[in-house]
This record gives sequence, C-alpha cells and structure tokens, in this order.
Amino acid sequence: MNMTRREYLTSSTLALGAAGLASAVPGSRKRRPNILWIMTDQQVADGMSCTGNPDLKTPAMDQLAANGVRFERAYCANPICVPSRTSMMTGKMPHETGVTINMDRFNVNGTSLGTLITQAGYDTGYIGKWHIPMSTETSDWHGFTMMKEGGRHEFNDRHFAEPAVEFIQEKRNQPFFLVASFVNPHDICEWARRATGGFPERRTLLWNGPIDDAPPPDQCPALPDNFEIPENEPDIIREYQTWQKGTYPVRDWPDERWRQYRWALNRLTERVDSEIAKILEVVDDNTVIIFTSDHGDGNGAHKWNQKTLMYDEPARVPFIISGAGVRTPGAVNEQHLVATGLDIFPTVCDYAGVPAPEELDGRSLRPLAEARPVEWRDQLVVENDLSPAYGFSSGVEGRMLRTKNYKYVAYSTGRLRERLTDMRNDPGEMVNLAVDPAYAQVLQEHRKRLAAEIKKTGDTFTVPGTVSGGWKLVPES
Repeated sequence: MNMTRREYLTSSTLALGAAGLASAVPGSRKRRPNILWIMTDQQVADGMSCTGNPDLKTPAMDQLAANGVRFERAYCANPICVPSRTSMMTGKMPHETGVTINMDRFNVNGTSLGTLITQAGYDTGYIGKWHIPMSTETSDWHGFTMMKEGGRHEFNDRHFAEPAVEFIQEKRNQPFFLVASFVNPHDICEWARRATGGFPERRTLLWNGPIDDAPPPDQCPALPDNFEIPENEPDIIREYQTWQKGTYPVRDWPDERWRQYRWALNRLTERVDSEIAKILEVVDDNTVIIFTSDHGDGNGAHKWNQKTLMYDEPARVPFIISGAGVRTPGAVNEQHLVATGLDIFPTVCDYAGVPAPEELDGRSLRPLAEARPVEWRDQLVVENDLSPAYGFSSGVEGRMLRTKNYKYVAYSTGRLRERLTDMRNDPGEMVNLAVDPAYAQVLQEHRKRLAAEIKKTGDTFTVPGTVSGGWKLVPES
C-alpha cells in the first residue's frame, strides 16, 4: 500500500526510537544541518566563471565557490548518465551496482542514499532528472519522502526550481535533505544534432527551450589547446565514434563549427546557473550545499563531443561543498582526489550524523571542507563501457587509474589498448607515454596498482600485461 508523504515521514521518524533524533546528532545536542545537493548534467569541470573561464558567467555557481571549497580533482565513477547517477546514489562503483551502461530498468545492487537519510530523521526530497534504473513511483527503493521526477519526456529545468524552493521553505521540525537535479547543459547533445542536420525533428529540439543562434565563429570561444586528436590514441576510441551517428554527428565538422559548439555549451550552462540562483535565494545559514555534475562533455577537446571517454573533459566534474561548516570560504583544493560516485554518499551521511554502510569504499569530504587533517586516498578509478546504443553493451570496457601525477587508461580490446599521461606536464592529454620505453617502469607500476584495485573490489576487467583476476605482471605478447 502506498503511503502519503506525511505518513511515510512520520513512520520513518518514529522508527528512530526517539523524536529528538530528528533534529540532533545521536549522542549530542548539536543541531544537524540541512543538506542540499545540486546536480547539473554534462557540465565540464571548468564550465564556471569562478574557474577563470572568460567565455561564460555563472554567478550562482561562483557564489557557491565563494562560500565554499572547490575541488579541482573530482572525477565521476563512469562518464555517462545512468551509471554515474546510480553510483552516487548507492556509493558503489558501476561494476558493483550492475549498472554499467544507460538503461531504463534494473535491479540495482545497493541501498539508496535517500532511504538511509530518511531513516535518520531527515525530511527528504528529490526534484528533477532521476535517470536511475529504479522506479520512482513508490519509495520502496529510493526512500525519498517527496519525489518530483521529470521523466524522460519532461527534462525541463524550468519545472524544478519552484518546487525546490517550496520544499526548502516548508515548516518542519526536522532538517531536510534535498536533491535538486537539473538537465542542462545536457541539451548540447541535441544542439549538435541540430547543427549537423539530417536528423528527425524530435532529436533536435532542446528540452529546455531554444537558445539564440550561434554568432560567427570568430566571435565564439577559441578552440582548446588540445583540440587535435593525439598521436598513439587507443584505436577503439575512433572506432567507437563511428558506431552512433546520432550521438557523434561531429566527425566531419570544420573547426568553425566546433567553436560554435563551445559557445552553445556555455550558453546552456548559463541557463542552468540561472535556475540554481533561484534556489540559493532561499537557503539559510544552516545548510550544507554539495554541487556537482554527473559527468562532463568533450567540449571539442580531441575533437570529441558528448561523454563516455576518460579524457578529463568528460570524466572530471565540477565539485563544490559550500555553506555551513566551511572553514575557509573561497578555497580551491587542488590536491585531494575526489571520487563523486563513492564520496558523496558518506559525505551526506557524515553531515546527517549517521554512519555510512561499512561495505562502502568512499570517504566523507566533510573534514576537507572544514580544513581538518584527514588521511586520504592516493588514487581513484573510473570505469566505462563503450555502449553502441541505449540499453546495449558492446562488451568493450575501459578503466582509468588517476594517481597524484599520472593518468593510466586501459581498454579491453584494440591494437593499442593503453594510455599513460603525465598530468603535471601534459594536462591536455596529448602525449601517450605508454609507448615510450623511458616510462616502462611507470607504466608497469600503474598496471599493477589498477590490477590490485580491481582484485580488491571484485571487478572482472583484465589489465593489459596482468593475469586475469590478479595483479601479477606477465610479459605482453
């Protein structure tokens, strides 16, 4: 039997055993903060004016950064919508949740963050794009006491800010946890199809309404320094780009069209920023705000649009913790590696005053936001599946290991399967050191580290030069 929102909230609060837990950390009298998680879709990490990007203006995001800590080394679990979102909501990697591609329905392996925080006595809400393969019709899995999901045919950000404001302004006796999930700048996918022509009208409409026509190329952002396709790129990447014309209509684009693409992505980012601003107007001082995106966008780097790849443009994401408790507002953290798919879950739990499930590998970012010393990871992993179509896997997988100074990427097939990049000296990822004998030792070290991580987490990917399921290095054939 379906409960009303108020009935569900009441029963969840009573389940705590004491009404006082609804507003205080267990074992103390300290007031727990409200938690607001704002998420965009397909936003590049430097797609904010607070990063020094001169080609757009994002006052709402800049406000978050000015009142918080911006993390420069934040990566999603998988640079595509459904796997990334599922990981963030469960605190598990895609190979653990079973969701490795975009799909509509699946029995996700993992407890929803919404369930845990509702049981902790929070009034919980989710508004906007869901795109997790579990039903939103009942709270049996997602656990949120209020759900307003846009659905696949109502991806319109203009419908989300107002109910978010109403939820925040409700009179309540307990703190709230709200996820405000916006669509833009995801409309860049449809913009690219429309700019190419030859696609059905329904695939070229912008879900959130039209933007102005792009100005002449010379009035658009310059091409990025890493615009060209790098030498010794794993060959599966360009083969994959040919599999979906509708997803990658850009293969024959002239340079001028790429500049207009970058202009359009900025305008769509500004559009979602204006919606975020409406929510920030009503947030009080006792609210922690987590801001991120589910993944990035190629944005013309390496002549790539869309996501999926493990170059930094699709895989690295904006990430800010702002508001209550931040010790050094305006700080930029350029040191710590953040795994958004793993770390958001325990971070929310930490602020809510409840322990995260013991089996999760993520770490709370609260100590970093509060400038407290904490032992931190020295590497993280990103996964992908080069899916040929929505709901289908090609069987071609990739794994990325990001360490302090290097990025190592390996694919399950191809003539050249690996990339190794010195991210200190080559942040644009133009030189593949995996083919350079001078870096053989560094390559072997990263193979070994990735293989050990895979063994620890029960992943089935086989790192080149290793034994399947283990980390012992063997000669390459």
